[in-house]
Amino acid sequence: MLGVPALVTVNNNIQAIILKSMDLDSEWFKGDQIKIENWWKGTQLYLKSNRIIETNNRITVILSYLREDVVGIYTQKKLDELDEEPGIQDWDNFVKEIKTTFSDKTKAVHTKWRIEFFKQEKKNMADFIIEFEVLAIKTDIDELYAIFLLKKNVRQDIIKTILEYLSIVAPETLKE
Repeated sequence: MLGVPALVTVNNNIQAIILKSMDLDSEWFKGDQIKIENWWKGTQLYLKSNRIIETNNRITVILSYLREDVVGIYTQKKLDELDEEPGIQDWDNFVKEIKTTFSDKTKAVHTKWRIEFFKQEKKNMADFIIEFEVLAIKTDIDELYAIFLLKKNVRQDIIKTILEYLSIVAPETLKE
């Protein structure tokens, strides 16, 4: 039993290191549209790793890292809303509002243009599908339109092979 306290100390130290690594970057988000995507990923990891589940708590954590200039004004507006109507906040609407308000509009347009003309050519099918899925998620396009683009931009010999399967096993959704 002599080794147990040392083991507990080591485990506590490891846990502290992991939690420290899952801490939000100390730099606030000041509205720089180029940095929003990486900052947003960091906030999501922070919320998950710290098991922050309740909507108002999640919103408050995000708002605590939005400071100065326009984002500071936005933060004050949202804090006032939380004070006035604490139980009515909706996470999905908040996420959409953050992304709409602070995301890089030119990057979104470029990504939509890119998926329209993203062809498989000589790419490995698995690599093409992964990249296509990432573009489809980033552009948030309709699934039927994504399937249309996939059929249009994958090499025709592969599409022909897929469509020749019996209708029972032919893919019907983008995920399939």
